[in-house]
Parts: sequence; structure tokens; C-alpha cells
Amino acid sequence: MASPRRLATDAPGFEAELAKLLAFETTQDASVDRAAAEILDAVRTRGDAALLEFTTRFDRWTPAAAKELHVDMRDAGKALSRIPAPEREALESAAARIRAFHERQRQDSWRTEEGDGTVLGQQVTPLDRAGLYVPGGKAAYPSSVLMNAIAAKVAGVPELVMVTPTPGGEMNDYVLAAAAIAGVDRIVRIGGAQAIGALAFGTASVPAVDKIVGPGNAYVAAAKRRVFGHVGIDMVAGPSEILVIADASANADWVAMDLFSQAEHDEVAQAILLTPDAGLIERVAAAMQREAPSMPRRAILEASLAGRGALIRVRDLAEACEIANRIAPEHLELAVADPEALLPKIRHAGAIFLGHHASEAIGDYCAGPNHVLPTSRTARFSSPLGVYDFQKRSSVIRVSPEAADRLGRTAATLARAEGLEAHARSAEYRFKKPR
Repeated sequence: MASPRRLATDAPGFEAELAKLLAFETTQDASVDRAAAEILDAVRTRGDAALLEFTTRFDRWTPAAAKELHVDMRDAGKALSRIPAPEREALESAAARIRAFHERQRQDSWRTEEGDGTVLGQQVTPLDRAGLYVPGGKAAYPSSVLMNAIAAKVAGVPELVMVTPTPGGEMNDYVLAAAAIAGVDRIVRIGGAQAIGALAFGTASVPAVDKIVGPGNAYVAAAKRRVFGHVGIDMVAGPSEILVIADASANADWVAMDLFSQAEHDEVAQAILLTPDAGLIERVAAAMQREAPSMPRRAILEASLAGRGALIRVRDLAEACEIANRIAPEHLELAVADPEALLPKIRHAGAIFLGHHASEAIGDYCAGPNHVLPTSRTARFSSPLGVYDFQKRSSVIRVSPEAADRLGRTAATLARAEGLEAHARSAEYRFKKPR
């Protein structure tokens, strides 16, 4: 295989090379956006009839009626019994760890009372209904079902509607089993932009939701952009990313395979190594050459590494951390002898893996934290999916008569400064004594 590009921070032109490496066209393709808009409009206006039409066109099976799009939830339980015991146990074990981690994220309502009886607080409530998109085209992802659905259920969402395309009408048993374990309430066999439209606007058979989560293809991403505001969305996910900061103590074979683990997702995924050890770069490159022929998705990972991968020699680990913050990766591995020493230097990353044994793959499946992470440098301002994404916060304010007089004078003064007389009088009507 062709080795990923080699860069060095002390080489002339490094900044330009890094900018080129990180550049990725995130602008929505106009033709994809137009197609998504047309599909959304069809679902909004024609409802289930549009869903049946698009399922026939895109998923290569023809349901006779809308009810055939809906999975009998008893079938999810049957799928859990059908899958091999090792896979069932792995799903259940992962689910238990994911649930335990997310239970620590749950926020509770709170109140505080001031001396005069004024009460301030926050009421935390779950969303009424959430929608989960699960890809079902090139591959099936039961792990994504667990990550999204368990977070929603721990938050207290009473109804979770899962949509997933079923090419040829075939439902994946592992996805069904994961839905049963995670407590999904409804499953609808639809995909693409039409599924996003059904969740956003509702149809006769598919209830509208308050928020849509889960990854999808370009049409799904375009549809999520368009319905945002009508409903909430988690994020518009970009290509998978991994950045490994390593020192001489790192195992080159492990690092090479960790870089492969993200590169194999798709041709535009990004895998980067930062290390001050030139020898490690050579060992990692050699390991890649040795292992690539045995990879089932070799063509994909080679295209990813050739297009957006890099092995970068830095001056020291401090510089590596500085560059990592500029990249703000989805996954960051600190494959160094003392990862805790570097952790305070990291400000921007979706998930941080400490030490040689913390592989990104464990995080993807069963460590416990959510694997739905910010990509394309959005870790600078956003966070992993969590329970908080399925909860809302309402401010609670109870004002005592004494506070109505004292705070009302402040409010009236500020309201008149802003030219809002009705605001001022509204506060003044509650004064205990005339001004």
C-alpha cells in the first residue's frame, strides 16, 4: 500500500501542508440538498403514500400498506433469542456498561429559596418523543442503537421511535436485538430523507418526534439540516476521525491498527499520528504495509490514508497537544508513557483515550461513554451525545411580595432604560408601596 504522507513540524511549508490535510469540503452538495428537499416536501404533503413510494424506489421492496412498514416489537424479542449466544451476551454486556455510564449524566430538578421566600430553580424534564435513525444500507450498526437509545431511555424519554431502511425488505437481527435490549418502543422500516421527514412532520402511521438523532448518508444529513428548528437534531456528522499522540513507548502494531480502525469506515475518514519519535513513524509505516493486505476493507482504508491520513513528526509532546487542539479530533488516543500528564493540555476532542491499552475500538462498543461524537473540528464547541441531549431545562421563579417590591424597582428601571414601558408598569403594579 502507499504510505500516508509524512510531515514534520520543523519542515518548510508545514503549516500549508497541515491546512491542506485538514481541509474538507463540508458544504452540502446542491443536488443532494435539492433531492432531500423534494423528498421532505412529498412526505409532508402526502404522508404514508410517499413513504410507500420511496421504499419501493430506494429499498427494493414493495409494502402493500403503511402497516407493513412497522415492525411488531415481539419480533425484536425473537431476534434477541435467535442471534448466537456470544453476540447476545456481548450486546447485553455493552448495554449494561453504557447504561451505567449514562445514569451518572442524568440531571435532576433543583430549587433554592432566598431569605425573603423567593424561590429560584430549574425543572428538568425529558423529551416526550425522540426519533432514532439507524443506517441499514452498506452495514448494520447495533452498537449505534445501544448508544443512542440507552441515552434517551436513561433520560426518561417515554417513547423512542427507531427508523431504519431494510434493503430488499430484510431486517437485520442484530439491530432488532439491540433495539429490544435498549428499550426502543417502535420500529419503522424506512430510511433516507423520507424517514427524517416522517419523524419531523409525522404521518398517519408515524408519530412526529421532538428530536432526531443518529447518523446517516448525505441525504439523511441534508434532511436533518432542513428540519432543524422544526425539531431538534443531535448533529450533522462528518467523516470518522482518529488522532494518535504517541511516544517511543508506543507499540507500532497497535498504533497502525488503531489508525486502520477509523480509516476503514470510508474513503474520506481521517487517521493521523503525531509523535516526536522518527523511529516510531518508520515502525508504524512498516506495520501498515504488513497488515494492509489482510484487511477485508483494504481498498477503503488505503484510499482514506492516501487522501487524508498522515504520519507527523513533532518537536515534542507539548507541540503534539497544541496541534491536537487545532485539529479537535473526534477520537484522540494518548499512546504515551504518562497520558495523565498530557490530559490537562487537551482542550478539544470528542473522546480521549488514555494509555496504550485504551483502544478506540473499545470506546466504540463497550467502554460505556457514548460513541456519537463531534467531528470536523466541532469538538471545539460541542460534546458527545448524552442523556442531557434528551432532557430540557425550564427555569422556575417564585417571587415573594417583598422581592416583588425590591426586584420590581430594578426591573422597572432597566425596562425604561430599554424603552419598554409596559414592562416597567408590569413590575410596578406589584410594588408593596407606591413609589
